[in-house]
Amino acid sequence: FFFFFFLGLLSPDMAFAHPWQYSFPPFFTLQPNTDTRAKQMEAWCDFVLSYTRHHQLHQLDVTEALASPLFSNAEINRKLSREDAVAVLDELQRQGNVEWQAGGKARCLIMWRSPAQWSRIIYQWAQDNGYTGTVCTVYEMLEGSTCEGAEFHKLDREVFRKAIAELQKAGQAEYFCDDGDPDSAGVKFF
Repeated sequence: FFFFFFLGLLSPDMAFAHPWQYSFPPFFTLQPNTDTRAKQMEAWCDFVLSYTRHHQLHQLDVTEALASPLFSNAEINRKLSREDAVAVLDELQRQGNVEWQAGGKARCLIMWRSPAQWSRIIYQWAQDNGYTGTVCTVYEMLEGSTCEGAEFHKLDREVFRKAIAELQKAGQAEYFCDDGDPDSAGVKFF
């Protein structure tokens, strides 16, 4: 028993609790009935956001995602079509959780928290840890030991930059990058 429990800890998908619909074959085909489709789309959007949050995913390649447990359930031999997966991601875009990357609908930035939500978390951290009035490097905040344990530690740089832009708009921070090197960029909190 302990051996199987331990194996479960090693498998990231085992630790993730899939919604009940994930084992229901019709879930993998978007339904034509408007009411049913709306509920199904809501379930897919919730699932995608929960899955990407659990796995700390911020960049999504649609082709890779189609072959992953995100859009494919090998146990019931079902997967979402590319067209339907793009429809789910388009709905997430309408909700403000997805931004398609340049070059069509092959890659997207997925934000399971909005930049405004991240900005509040980052600013609260700065206040709680005495960083108002000081400068932190982006590298220090995302990769350094100073921020280990903070919710935004290891956050995607693009999502982080969007959160800092929210803080700039609110007059709570300033972002600067002297030499164009994102690792030397800094944030001053006010």
